Amino acid sequence: MQTIERNIFPSLLKALPDQRVLVITGMRRVGKTTTLRWLLDQVPSANKIFLDLERQDQRAVFEEPNYEVVLNYLRNQGLDPARPLTVALDEIQYVQNLPSVVKYLYDHYGIKFLLTGSGSFYLKNFFTESLAGRKIVFEMFPLGFGEFLDFRGINYRKRTVLDEMRFDTHEFERLTSYYDEFIRFGGLPNVILEPKADIKREILSDIFSSYINIDVRAMADFRKIGELQSLLKALTGRIGNKLDLSKLSQIIGISRPTLNEYLEFLEKTYIIYRLPAYAAFAKTVALGKKLYFRDNGIASILGNPGEGALFENAIFNQLRDYGELAYLSKSNDYEVDFVLTPPDASPFGLEVKYHPVEADHHKLKRIAKKNSLAHSWVIGRYATPAFDDLLWGGSIF
Repeated sequence: MQTIERNIFPSLLKALPDQRVLVITGMRRVGKTTTLRWLLDQVPSANKIFLDLERQDQRAVFEEPNYEVVLNYLRNQGLDPARPLTVALDEIQYVQNLPSVVKYLYDHYGIKFLLTGSGSFYLKNFFTESLAGRKIVFEMFPLGFGEFLDFRGINYRKRTVLDEMRFDTHEFERLTSYYDEFIRFGGLPNVILEPKADIKREILSDIFSSYINIDVRAMADFRKIGELQSLLKALTGRIGNKLDLSKLSQIIGISRPTLNEYLEFLEKTYIIYRLPAYAAFAKTVALGKKLYFRDNGIASILGNPGEGALFENAIFNQLRDYGELAYLSKSNDYEVDFVLTPPDASPFGLEVKYHPVEADHHKLKRIAKKNSLAHSWVIGRYATPAFDDLLWGGSIF
């Protein structure tokens, strides 16, 4: 089966000759296994192997206390550790002592490892010391809208500059149905490739169920899984809003420390992201963080966020690859949804409106000027009859 290249592939290919351990991490079903197989295919030598640690027989090898057993296993597969050897291991979170095994074989035999894991939570807790200076980590996220179109075989012109993303009637009419689907169901590959809406929802429900029953139980010591699920449902109604931790802890019926523990876990396993305030201002920590979900589809099956919230959430994920994101707020006076700082460029102010009007444009310009933002744009889902001087969400690829 032909692999559809992701935007992350060139970076992975560039890092492949690096002798350090290459780790791909991200949420469940984001495409890590397919990417790992593709990356291994790029290794020109035949002295390589792919192993799935979700399989009990292969996992048992790496759970052996004598790490030389692993080396003997590789030899029995016809591999030669005396020559450059590449070992690809999928689903590393299933073997708790894996970093120690990898470190031993890396240090003593120079084996090149390609690894995937389903959460940075695992990597932080187990990889920080064991593989310090020996690893390079890539985070893999759900597909952006451009990648969505790639998977569906739809041609488009990728825009790299915000000014090129202005509303275009013809492009809007050509791509709007695809963009609707992207906003509603998100960017997980299996969901995108499924044509039927009801099956899409089943796949999303299965992914979330697997996350709760496998990832959460394997990586966390949460005794009350129901509390975590209740929290997630409550969070879907707070997309794009600053989190009031005191109120949220009361709603769920948990303590502030427990709430913080849950939020940290959800963020480090790529379910949510807490967006910080723009760092140009003092006391940004006191402003709190705004909440977004890493995938619209997951947010949709957990609750009913509403069209406007899902659109803003989609824009957050679409902007991720364009630079560093924050939000701008000055007490109760005003707030700007996003401040985007591209690499080696001045920050932009971006306001998301489902049906933007000219007044939104003028207000944003005033705020941007007051805060020394060189440029600003309103991002809209639809143009309105008297206003189309906007960036269209469906042109942010």
